[in-house]
Amino acid sequence: MDKILVHGGHPLSGSIKVSGSKNSSLPILAATLLTKEPCIVHGVPDLSDTHYMLQILTHLGAQVERASGTVSVTAEKTHSVAPYDVVRKMRASVCVLGPSLGRCKEATVALPGGCVIGDRPIDLHLRGFEALGAAVRVEGGDIKVFAPKLSGAVINMQSKFGPTVLGTDNVMMAAALAEGVTVIEGAAQEPEVVDLATFLNKMGAKIEGAGTRRIIIEGVAALHGAEHRVIPDRIEAGTFLVAGAIAGKGVTVKRVEPEHVRTTTDALASCGYHIDIGDHEISIFPNGAASALELTTAPYPGFPTDMQAQMCALLSISKGTSSVTENVFPQRYMHVAELKRMGAQVQLEGATAVIDGVDCLLGAPVMASDLRASAALVLAGLKADGITEVSRVYHIDRGYEHLDEKLSELGAHIERAKAA
Repeated sequence: MDKILVHGGHPLSGSIKVSGSKNSSLPILAATLLTKEPCIVHGVPDLSDTHYMLQILTHLGAQVERASGTVSVTAEKTHSVAPYDVVRKMRASVCVLGPSLGRCKEATVALPGGCVIGDRPIDLHLRGFEALGAAVRVEGGDIKVFAPKLSGAVINMQSKFGPTVLGTDNVMMAAALAEGVTVIEGAAQEPEVVDLATFLNKMGAKIEGAGTRRIIIEGVAALHGAEHRVIPDRIEAGTFLVAGAIAGKGVTVKRVEPEHVRTTTDALASCGYHIDIGDHEISIFPNGAASALELTTAPYPGFPTDMQAQMCALLSISKGTSSVTENVFPQRYMHVAELKRMGAQVQLEGATAVIDGVDCLLGAPVMASDLRASAALVLAGLKADGITEVSRVYHIDRGYEHLDEKLSELGAHIERAKAA
């Protein structure tokens, strides 16, 4: 098992290109199951999660070819059973339910695994399928959905913590081949949902309203092959911008959609960083001592929960007292104990982290608990005195394409080593 060693105190400068979006790639790859014809998806990042998805597609009968960031999928024949051994490593594997149900009118998928960031139920996915006319059973650790036919319905995807992104994706994929019109109320507005809808429309689906709280899907009899490039990864872009804030002399993030990271750049500007925004690139520069911030996560277009841990790392060395309130996954604070090992002053008050900025952090052995927490610990290590040793970096490899190599290109002193 690998670990990452971060030698702190080396300033970052230069530019880096953002990879394709993980959270777009996974449902778009799953959507290729909706047609017998070949689909080509460009910009798929080299991540363990995308590798797992391709394994799942292969297990379900698809022919898969990968060359660099381009993936070709032909699901001429497919079956609908994805057992635990195939899906256990990735929660997003649940997004094969929708396309399998849409095309085969049945699907069996083991209850998914994934990183530990609190309760993330899929009840809304299943209620959406039931509204379309499917019967749903959960037995022996498997989710089983089946229907003689799917019919359009009005479905609400809103939970007490906001709309479900994967639930919106799943229902949208199943409804694309349902009879009649489906209306998703309380739909997730994330750019990744819009990207999936764009791909489905290229395949011949009739979807309107993606990016709003109300998506309308007019079912069609069949879908065809399509070619598509996934959008840039907004969370990777935000992570590199925070890296530039923590340890940068001037860092430019290229191949980014500025509107997708607007709340992150607004937050960084509020801390006192100078931000230059171009058409598809953003630069961040230090501008005196960084100041404290009050931050609250919310579903898109609010501040993303996937950037909360990284901002905690930054605010731990920002002057004054900051507060971060987690409204999407209230238990998502596993990184706090590890940051405190490095000298951060953080107190948890329910779903709010109160952070008193310190002058410096100290390198220490720390343990990654989930994808974004692991990135936050690496970022904190960039500024810490000494060496920060981050273990369980397989979490990083789930969602960041060669994070250590990209940071090295910017001047970080960072290396991989085998854990003892």
